[in-house]
Amino acid sequence: MVDLAVGVVIGAAFGTVVTSLVSDILTPLIGAIVKAPDFSELFFELNGSKFMYGNFINALISFIIVAASIYFFVVTPLNKIMARAKKEEKEVPPPTPEEIVLLREIRDNLRR
Repeated sequence: MVDLAVGVVIGAAFGTVVTSLVSDILTPLIGAIVKAPDFSELFFELNGSKFMYGNFINALISFIIVAASIYFFVVTPLNKIMARAKKEEKEVPPPTPEEIVLLREIRDNLRR
């Protein structure tokens, strides 16, 4: 349970760092390229209703960067570690028939 709590706290902190990266560095960089530093001001009106698609663009960029960073910095390294652990487990050879017979004899003697 402690591991889960630590994971949630670290995840929240990581999300804050990535959100700051997106809003303070990447969004202005992308804005400089497309001449709009903040996408939240982008909208269109239809029958008096405002559709703020700029906020959606900001949220989408943030989500993509958070998802990519979690994948590349958490999921991929963890999968490599798990693959190594499984590879080490597979290196143990299965017992030979002679060993099985000896183990059965030891088990039977211990029962007596």
